[in-house]
Amino acid sequence: MNTKLLVWVFVMFSVNVAQAAMDHSQHKGSGKNKMSMGGAMCEKPIFSKFSTPNLAIVAPGSEISFRVSNIQNPEMVSVTIKNIPVELTSKYKEPFYDMKAKLPDSLRNTVARINIKVEGKMAHCDAEGGWLVKISE
Repeated sequence: MNTKLLVWVFVMFSVNVAQAAMDHSQHKGSGKNKMSMGGAMCEKPIFSKFSTPNLAIVAPGSEISFRVSNIQNPEMVSVTIKNIPVELTSKYKEPFYDMKAKLPDSLRNTVARINIKVEGKMAHCDAEGGWLVKISE
């Protein structure tokens, strides 16, 4: 093999390895839910402790609850059930908010998604989550 070609291949390989090693722009901080947005850090909201398991059978008007972390205030959170907005109450318990709502009384004999949305201050800091419940008669 030509010596110049061998040197060129080595240099190109070294440059690619160096670039790959330095490109960690999305890995600032220690959590996988953190993102850099032009120098500002965005921690994606985290949903947990859903009051009922996915596809649990519940009665109309039942209370549901969940936790949200990495938000500045509870007004950032909205919940819809079968596209029906529901009223939320919240209580701050360091470092998360306990959120509660009630299923609409009008929903009976159906499966419904409890859809949670959090609108962040930055476009890519929004989050969405939820779960399904079977609502009995």
